[in-house]
Amino acid sequence: MRYSPLLALALAVGGTGLVASSDTIAQNAREVRQTAQASMTLSGKIDIGTEGQVTAFELAHADKVPADLAAFVTRQVQAWRFAPMMVDGAAVAIQTPVIVRLVQQPDSNGDGANVRVTGASFAKYDPESTSRVTFIARPAPIYPKDVYAVRGRGDVLMLLKIARDGSVADVFTEQVNLRVVGKERQMSAMRASLARASEAAARTWTFRPPTTGAAKDAESWNVRVPVRYAMGEPRMERYGEWEAYIPGPHERAPFSNARADANAAPDLLADGGLYMADLDDGPRLLTPLGG
Repeated sequence: MRYSPLLALALAVGGTGLVASSDTIAQNAREVRQTAQASMTLSGKIDIGTEGQVTAFELAHADKVPADLAAFVTRQVQAWRFAPMMVDGAAVAIQTPVIVRLVQQPDSNGDGANVRVTGASFAKYDPESTSRVTFIARPAPIYPKDVYAVRGRGDVLMLLKIARDGSVADVFTEQVNLRVVGKERQMSAMRASLARASEAAARTWTFRPPTTGAAKDAESWNVRVPVRYAMGEPRMERYGEWEAYIPGPHERAPFSNARADANAAPDLLADGGLYMADLDDGPRLLTPLGG
């Protein structure tokens, strides 16, 4: 989808407080251009039929989304195909939540931007579930002072190894995505600070192990937890708006043998939840993304 050129605006807004001057912006334009995008994450619900076809899609908070983008996302989702969901050997119709990531980048002639759906997640967290790991206590991380001072914002994705007593046996930061633009050394320092703050908090968390289901007898469980740093700004405040998006490198935890998951990104998991990394029982999208 072609769209009006909003990338520069999104990056400028995203970098407020971190990028100090136009000279700094110019110095970093070439490096940032390689990874920076304007991003928007939207949520909704999808009904999937017995043959894996999308029978209905409801975009959440559609009134906050520009009409042309809402129509674009709806067309994309309605064309998706999934592997049929099987229960006791029979295909069943289901409803699933979805979070999709849109990105825009300037096109080659510079007079517009191309918008694509580049990610989608169908993960959900049920705090009452007995077949999955759930939270008991989760004290919030402390916003790093150095990041707060420059109005830095970002999203951290951690992989936690949960012991049978519900404690955290190990923790590893898989990815830190930023929503501000700066020099590479500034952004590297910010990623490190956000990762340290998140890991320090995670080591104090306690969990309820599963007591039913296929995973109940495991020696330990790996769970993914997203942490959002947003200067006290509720996520809904920016829903339907473009933001700067600078994805960080995705690292594999040394204690996990789980395959790499392209959708395991912090902005594609709902805030406040945890998601079992070794239990893949959700919808499987067959349609390639990125077009």
